[in-house]
Amino acid sequence: DPIYPQAALQARIQGTVRFTVVIGKEGQVTNVQLVSGHPILVAAARDAVVQYLYKPTLLNGSPTEVVTQVDVNFSLNP
Repeated sequence: DPIYPQAALQARIQGTVRFTVVIGKEGQVTNVQLVSGHPILVAAARDAVVQYLYKPTLLNGSPTEVVTQVDVNFSLNP
């Protein structure tokens, strides 16, 4: 889970940060590109996303890289 930035909490900023990510053959996030999101939330969202680990995607039985979108939600009311 992302750490809610203190400045965002104080300003009562919430929302979704969307990234396009590349998930490597071993399930690790290898590339993160910002699609949208409030600038004050982006760094915390990116820090969380790069730590995600996915089950490798198999293509014809072999692990393969995949590109997908990941949303990170920040809500003041969990």
